[in-house]
This record gives sequence, structure tokens and C-alpha cells, in this order.
Amino acid sequence: MRTHNKYYAQGNYINADSFYAHMPNSQALVANVITVFEHQRLTAHDFAHVSDFHWLMAQEFAVFTIKRKQGQWQLKVGHHIGIILLPSGMTLELLPKLNQSTQYNNIAQTRHWVQGMLSDLTRLDARQSRKLPSMKNLGQFSDQSMPLSVEAPPLSDWLLEQFLQRLVHYQPTQHYQAQINNQSSLQGRLLIKEQLRYNSMQPHKFVCERSVLSQDMLANRLIKSALLYLMPLLSQSSQSMCSTLLQPWRPLSGLSRQERLRLSSIYTQAKRQLDIQPLQKQKLHAAQQLVDLAYWLLQQSEAATGYGIDPAKPNRSQPRLCLLIDMNQAFEQWASQRIASMFQQVSSHYRAFYQTQSVWLNDSEGQACVSIRPDLLIYKTADNDNNQNQSDTAVSKETVNGCYSHVIDIKWKYLPHAGAITASDAYQLTSYAQAYQAGQGWMVYPVLGDKRRPVALKQQIYRDNGDNKSNISSDISDGTNSNHSNHADLWLIPFDVLTGMVNGDLPVNLNEE
Repeated sequence: MRTHNKYYAQGNYINADSFYAHMPNSQALVANVITVFEHQRLTAHDFAHVSDFHWLMAQEFAVFTIKRKQGQWQLKVGHHIGIILLPSGMTLELLPKLNQSTQYNNIAQTRHWVQGMLSDLTRLDARQSRKLPSMKNLGQFSDQSMPLSVEAPPLSDWLLEQFLQRLVHYQPTQHYQAQINNQSSLQGRLLIKEQLRYNSMQPHKFVCERSVLSQDMLANRLIKSALLYLMPLLSQSSQSMCSTLLQPWRPLSGLSRQERLRLSSIYTQAKRQLDIQPLQKQKLHAAQQLVDLAYWLLQQSEAATGYGIDPAKPNRSQPRLCLLIDMNQAFEQWASQRIASMFQQVSSHYRAFYQTQSVWLNDSEGQACVSIRPDLLIYKTADNDNNQNQSDTAVSKETVNGCYSHVIDIKWKYLPHAGAITASDAYQLTSYAQAYQAGQGWMVYPVLGDKRRPVALKQQIYRDNGDNKSNISSDISDGTNSNHSNHADLWLIPFDVLTGMVNGDLPVNLNEE
């Protein structure tokens, strides 16, 4: 089936190291994907099935803004990436947009770096053994992801591949469960209290408790529910090829609708059950990853269903695949980790703090009025300070010698040149640098294979010359008199999404505070 979306790019992908290398119909899978971008306006003509467009309208997903223009309804895509499984069986893929000239030319390249971004976030997270704020939408992907092919798969196929890669390393675990039955034969332990309560008039029956080896544990059922959630992405021939992999899961049942209503507690119980299982370390790790991913997928299906005004009242017994990730948060977290890693490679005295919230303005009584939370703070400890513990809280200058060297604000927005910076972004960056008395303030913005280098912003100082007329006194970002001012050096830093690194050499004075 071909899509009618004019921005759709045909193409198949075969990755020799991946699960999909064995799928002969991978091109057919790609052909069932409608690819759209941030800020794009969608109409019924962009869909192979008009009913899919009407269904999206009825769901009122937060990612879409409903517009009426020139007599027809439109859905404008917001700052999100992800996938939505449509009622027709086609998949709507939402990709990020950096600028008008590059977004439609190479869809595979966009998929490639987006998937690399999601995988890279969790690889860094695994090494640091902690998570950044708001990582629930990003922290479930494999830290052992296979290399991406030149023709990257759609996000839906990539997500399925991530799940199946984990499934290869884990099969439903059996464990002993206590079962209580009122039966005609005595098996296991007789429960005296229950026996007297229920069988005083039928002495031929026995209330017994016995341990039975079963796969019906919450962790397995949670994984099975997510597997059912992803199964529509597999074609019939793919399912037959996966039959050996899927066979052990077929007898299991998924979570009931009532259990999904208390999904958080079910997830907590499932993790607790896994922790006490006598599993090898590698198998336990695979099981924990699967449970985490399964929980996240099911949680997304409940949280992202919109207001649901569809009069058809779709069957809620089976959740529909819907994965929506805020691109602003995703880029901030990715760039934060990458830049923090860069600083730590320069010197072990640099410490990174992610989205640390601090009070900025107080009233006369000391009550907090305004708080600030930079995306990334870099603290440089003194050369004789050996305290290198990482923390997500602000540094106490009473216990650690040093200073905030860099305050970094990260924006997911297209910036064609330095003059395109908005006044509000400049005010914010200057306020951050002043509040933390940092030597440098960076505004990091994305570029796509662009060779632009960091740009120093020369902040002007205006002083009263005695006759109430203000003159330009000097620049402070050229290094000539920065020691006589409390102003920070301000920089625009391009971050290349294709390499996951800032462009050019490190800005001046990175090692000199």
C-alpha cells in the first residue's frame, strides 16, 4: 500500500546485524508509514484513508492543534516526535524539523540521527548509573542498540526492533506461586482456620495451600501486554518468522483493563517479584529492561489517548500504540549529556548539574518570588579539591571550593544567524549568568551538518558620563576588561545533530577561569 502523503520517502532498509535483516517484506512495512514533520499542517488529503484523519481529529491529541482554513479542517503538528498507529493499520511517523530546506530531502538521515539521539541518551545514562530529569520518555531504549543502517527504518519499526532485541535474551520465567483450593483430595498444607469456616458441613473437602510452578507472574504479563501492543507492527509473514521467539509467550495472558488502571502499582510489584527470582545476572538485567520498556509503552497508551470524543467508542481493552515525545525536552537532555561529557573529558575538575532549580528573586520578607532552572550548570572545583561526587543538587560553596564556570541554556529552535537570537533568550541567558556569577553563558542551538562555529556576543556597557547622557563605554566579550566587570562572556554554540557534538573548537577560556 502506498501512502498519499507527498512528503513520504520510499525505500527499504536491510541491516545485516539486526533482526530485520531476516524480514523479506521490510519494504512493505515502510510503505505503510505516513511521515510528517513538526509544524506541518495536515489535511484529509495527506492520508491514504480519510477515516484516519477524522479519527485523529476526534482523539484531540495534545500534539496537534485543530485549525479551520479555507473551508477545510487542518491538524498542525506541534513540537513532538513519535508514532501513532492509525485505525487503518498505517503508522503516522512524526519527525523533527530543523529548517525548510533540509527536512524533506533526506528522511532517512533524519530518522538516523533521531534514533541515534534516543539510543545515545541511554548509553550515557547507563555509564553514569543515573537518570536525568524527565527521562521517562527516553530512558527505556537499549544501551546495546545495533548500529543503524544507511537507510534507517521508520521510528515504529525501530521501536519494535528494540523490543524484540530484548525478547531474544529473555523467556517467561517460572516461579512457585501459592495456590489455595477447596478440593476433595488433601494436597499441600491444610489450612485449619479456613477448613473449619468453609467445610464444617462437608468434611469430604479440604482447603489446601500448595506451591505450583507457574509463568503467570506480573512481570511476564506486563511484557505480554506490551507485546500485544506492538504486534500490529508485524506483518503476517514476519509473525511466522518470529514464531519461535513468540511461542513461549502465547499461553500467557496480558493485564486486564482493571489492572491497567493501576499500572504503577502493578509495575512496582512486578519489579519486586523479579528481584527475588533466582535468575542469572544477564537474564535478570534483560528481564528488568523488558519490564521497564513494557511499563512505559503501556503507560504511554493510557496517557496519550487524548480526550476521546470519538462517537464510535473504540475498544479500550486493547491499547493502541501511541508514542509522543516532546522534542524540546529530548534535545535539551541529549545536548546536556553530550556537553557535560565534553567538559569532563577536558578536566576532572568540571562537574555538571542538570536543570538545577534555584531561587532567583526574594521579596523583602525573604519569600521566594521567582526561581530559575538552567538546562546545564558547569561547576569548576579548585585544583586541590578531590571531592568529585556527582549530584543533581546545587553545589554548596561551604563544602566545595570553586565556582560556576558556565551556565548553559539549550534551545530546540532554528537559528539561521546570530542576529536571529530573540531578546527574551538573551535576557534569560544574561540573567542566568549573573545569578550564578558564571564566567561564560552559552546558548546552544541545533544545526544539521552545518559548519558554523561558535559566535561570541559582545555585550555593550552603558555608563553615565556625568551629564545624564549614556555613552557606549566598551565591549566586555573581547577579554580586554572582563576582569573589571561582573558580566559574563556570552556565546552562541551550534550543536550538530548528525555528530552529537558542538561545532568547531572549544570556545576560548574554557580552561581558564
